[in-house]
Amino acid sequence: MPDSRPRWPGGSTAGPAPSTLLLSGVRLSDGRAADVRIDGRRIEAVGAPGSLGTRGTRLDLRGYLLLPAPAEPHAHSDTALTASPEHSGAHTADDVRRRATEAALLQLSHGATALRAQVRVTTGTGLAPLDAVLEAGRSLRGLMDLTVVAVSGPLTGRAGADGLALLRDAVDRGADVVGGRPDLDPDPGGHAEAVLGLAAGHGLPVDLHTDADDPALLARFAATAGEFGPGVSLGPCGGLSRLPEDTAAAAADRLAAAGVTVVCLPQGGCAGSRLRDAAPAGLLRAAGVRLAAGSGALRDATRPVGRGDPLEAAYLLAAQHGLDAAAAYETVSATARAAMGLPGVRVEAGSPAELLAVRGDDLPGALSLAYSRIVVHRGRVVARTGAVREYRDPGTGSAHGDRDPGSGVVREDRGLGSGAVRDASARGPAGVLGLPRQGRTGPGGEL
Repeated sequence: MPDSRPRWPGGSTAGPAPSTLLLSGVRLSDGRAADVRIDGRRIEAVGAPGSLGTRGTRLDLRGYLLLPAPAEPHAHSDTALTASPEHSGAHTADDVRRRATEAALLQLSHGATALRAQVRVTTGTGLAPLDAVLEAGRSLRGLMDLTVVAVSGPLTGRAGADGLALLRDAVDRGADVVGGRPDLDPDPGGHAEAVLGLAAGHGLPVDLHTDADDPALLARFAATAGEFGPGVSLGPCGGLSRLPEDTAAAAADRLAAAGVTVVCLPQGGCAGSRLRDAAPAGLLRAAGVRLAAGSGALRDATRPVGRGDPLEAAYLLAAQHGLDAAAAYETVSATARAAMGLPGVRVEAGSPAELLAVRGDDLPGALSLAYSRIVVHRGRVVARTGAVREYRDPGTGSAHGDRDPGSGVVREDRGLGSGAVRDASARGPAGVLGLPRQGRTGPGGEL
């Protein structure tokens, strides 16, 4: 991954102005085949294949399922990739900026066109990590939307005054969301009230990082959040799964009544969590809680194998928590976007052109395999990832050992078009549709 900021042909970091893009032959979630025409940043029309003419750049998406693009509501960008040998010990401000940028591009390649980055702002870290992630977000404009949560340290007790002053400074520096970790404060309830008070004074949303394993404290959170109004998220709330079912159900009822969004992490707890459990998604949804799902840690000391993939989060909710595929995907798309204050996306005329095309015939199949993805942000293709499957023809084996690696292979192609060519070669030359050179699409291919 290049260290420099991603640049478009001509030197601009924002990319060329959106133009007309025709997504041809794509499958919709209701099973219909369709053409989708995008003009500027919005979907202009959706019609039967061949019905929308040929105006604009045409992208053949036969064999792909078109979905509203997912969003990532809970990413730890300041610690991302620190488990990788390449970034071991990389904690300077410039290191944080590079890691945050690389992690965001990885999540973009998975389909997330919007990301909410949790960044610790404590007397130990200072504001340098926040500044670094804010800079990473600015460098990615035109590729994705990155917003930053300033996650405070203690706000009560001896360190409270310093912590609160630092959190105010973080808001003044450009933090988009006021966050906190009440579980690590000597007065968790007072901590939450301090965060909510500061956010209310600046008109900003709130994101509290909590295990939610204390029913009395959770009731206090819900009461305070209910007075604050919309715009409060709690996560990862894995402690709810440790409570007796009736106690957890009562807590879920309070959260639903308060209008709080719970951002669960299906892969389990993340940085700073005492527990490794995931929140009880089925119970929360049954209570009417707005449930979003995030990825949490991405290859850090807490989760060295984290993927940062919204489709994996949806897959885990469907595979382990009993949600059907549509409900599971909603947690990483519609509800995640709503939790982040973003407009809703539908594959219909007038909707924002924030889209993900993924190989597959239906949503359960896409969540199961989720290979070959094409990502559209603000009406432009901003990332493509391909997959190639190769199998040896059992009839071409030799008694004298394997033949040349390039021969006797049955290839299952999953390309950008009808499947007649490999992904790695189907991408075309770098710069097609305004794509910069960033990362790899798969074996032998570069964007």
